[in-house]
Amino acid sequence: MLEEVERWLEQRSWSVADRPLDRLLAAKRGTTVSVVLPALNEEATVGEIVTVIRRDLMSASAPLVDELVVIDSGSTDRTSEVAAAAGARVVHRDAILPRIPALPGKGEVLWRSLLVTGGDIVCFVDADLRDFSADFVTGIVGPLLTDPSVHFVKAMYDRPLAGAPGRGGRVTELVARPLLNLHWPQLAGFVQPLGGEYAARRSLLERLPFPVGYGVELGLLVDALHTVGLDALAQVDVGVRKHRHQDERALGRMAAAIYRTAQVRLSRGHLVRPRLTQFDRADHGFVPRTHDVDSEERPPMTEVAEYARRRRVA
Repeated sequence: MLEEVERWLEQRSWSVADRPLDRLLAAKRGTTVSVVLPALNEEATVGEIVTVIRRDLMSASAPLVDELVVIDSGSTDRTSEVAAAAGARVVHRDAILPRIPALPGKGEVLWRSLLVTGGDIVCFVDADLRDFSADFVTGIVGPLLTDPSVHFVKAMYDRPLAGAPGRGGRVTELVARPLLNLHWPQLAGFVQPLGGEYAARRSLLERLPFPVGYGVELGLLVDALHTVGLDALAQVDVGVRKHRHQDERALGRMAAAIYRTAQVRLSRGHLVRPRLTQFDRADHGFVPRTHDVDSEERPPMTEVAEYARRRRVA
């Protein structure tokens, strides 16, 4: 297995510099690209991301991206207004597939985004990135445009924490990486398995179930492996990712959801709905706070009647 991972790393790991923009534009040849930004209270950063994508990748001289959609999952700030003013099409989560009540969670938003986008390639980018570069998009879209055997591409990068290089990604190192190495060792070569920047062919995404919460990245990666195989997966180095870091309690809930996602894939059925208890210091000791762990999943989009009708019309 180690030899297989090393071979994959050599053949399916690239740098964004390996595919300059002019090469991607030449390779596009009618393939359409959608960029989706899932957003919840990201007014401070979403506008810059939209501005950079529109300026660098949607101009007459560089028409790489065909549509840019921000999916607002219930923001209480000015996320929608800022994104629209910067030039994005903004769609509210609850307006998509209203017959199915929306559940909270990032995966829910990504799943629903397939119904309001049309690109042959769908590229997901988190809306909390700072100092954003178009490399995040060109890097992960590039292999899909230039190599028909590639179906799913993750970005890899350094994640500085409080100014220290490589200190971010705590849930990745403590939970996701051990799980992947122990149970799906073919995926051990992914540098950022939980990163929110990745792109895939619609023909793959529409066949995959989507965990509704924090487990969506691990779930999609594992299911893509089983659906199209290791050699259809790739990763691209795009440099440095700066973003808002979660506190340890949010990280605990994230870790529990990721473990649950792995558990579901290891043993379908015979599972109870899990809960996670955390503790707050109060005047008279520690007070328990218990949360349900994200455990719902949405079915492959091809099983949704509205999506099937939309695809027939298209």
